[in-house]
Amino acid sequence: MSAGSPVVAIVGRPNVGKSTLFNRLARARIAIVHDEPGVTRDRKYASASAFGKAYTIVDTGGLDPDDDDPMKIGIAAQVRTAIDEADAIVFVMDATAGATDADRVVVDMLRRSGKPVVYAANKADSPSSAAEALDLYRLGIDEVHPVSALHGRAMGELESALVRALPDREPEPIGESGSPPRIALVGRPNAGKSSLLNRVLGEERALVDARPGTTRDAIDAVAERDGKPYVFIDTAGIRRKGKVARDTSEVESMSVLSAVRSIERCQVVVLVCDTQEGVAEQDAKILGLAEERGRAMVVALNKTDLLGRDAIKKAEESAREKLAFVPYVPIVRASAKTGRGLGDLFEAIDRVHGAFFQRVGTGELNRFFEQVLEVRPPPTVGGRAPRLYHVTQASVAPPTFVAMTNAPDAIHFSYRRFVVNQLRGQFGFEGTPVRVHYKARRRR
Repeated sequence: MSAGSPVVAIVGRPNVGKSTLFNRLARARIAIVHDEPGVTRDRKYASASAFGKAYTIVDTGGLDPDDDDPMKIGIAAQVRTAIDEADAIVFVMDATAGATDADRVVVDMLRRSGKPVVYAANKADSPSSAAEALDLYRLGIDEVHPVSALHGRAMGELESALVRALPDREPEPIGESGSPPRIALVGRPNAGKSSLLNRVLGEERALVDARPGTTRDAIDAVAERDGKPYVFIDTAGIRRKGKVARDTSEVESMSVLSAVRSIERCQVVVLVCDTQEGVAEQDAKILGLAEERGRAMVVALNKTDLLGRDAIKKAEESAREKLAFVPYVPIVRASAKTGRGLGDLFEAIDRVHGAFFQRVGTGELNRFFEQVLEVRPPPTVGGRAPRLYHVTQASVAPPTFVAMTNAPDAIHFSYRRFVVNQLRGQFGFEGTPVRVHYKARRRR
């Protein structure tokens, strides 16, 4: 596994409250929560942290080892994949139901995995239900944590145990502006990521197969163009063809987790899409992960050699519509088969990489903001009139600014978006997220 924030998988039987626990740990309502078993079919991902330790949390579908329903068999395959990919596991049980045969099978499977496991007895909403969780020790578990994900009861103890179980490693540094761009090729299976990497490298470096999911582990490859080095992180690596055939939904889920790993290690994310199939929801999710983690982005519409000019134009318009949440990201037409558009792709990578590390002088920045405030000052919110005093750029990768104000909480989200758009209009920042933090100015 590559360096990055540790991955924690939440597993357990259906309807034990895994999604509720996921939302509680992520401190947001992300996963669908419903009493009907099996609502969570695909894995969900979110960034989380506890006691200063950051990690990526993965929600999984309900696992019942004895069920022969095809849908649930697919869920079980995804859960096993999550266990294989995770650095630590939270196994969720029902404190009020006692130990079941299915729990016993899963506990044995987790022991064989060799991964650190934290055992949570959920739905311990009261002292009496917490006492019922003692029955779970019959599974041979060293420590059970009775919690209530719904009410937040005893979550601190669970998070403390989880942090102790996580591997002690530092995230890989993002690098400096002068270092070779680190580029992650991400996208759905069979979009042509490996073919594009091979075209860039000029050699058959990565295994290429028409079947989706041919590749699995991330590999790094160094390419040189016009005397400039680039490091490509393919979200796919080489594995035996005998391992290729597997459920499509499982392959899709693996591609997301592989993308998470690669995104954390890169500076520029290139989302590779099949122009014939168009940009799908999965592509938008992956690009959303890149935006959330503050990476520069480029969209490459691959396989354009298979379509006519009008069809390509229509595909580009559709892609722009489906990726409307990141309108600043450039879209490039490319063909891994013919090599057409590779020059445009490298130019786009250079532009967004430069924007990723772009720095604006404080004087220039504040002169510009004076003009912005004259045209449109922050609106009054709740009877408070926010004032912006001065702005500085705190960091790059991505460009991050700090605006000093008398009322940070009174800056409306629409005005925050306006400020970011003004920064883009004036200074560019193509293809990279821009962060603006509002801080209260201390009184003298």
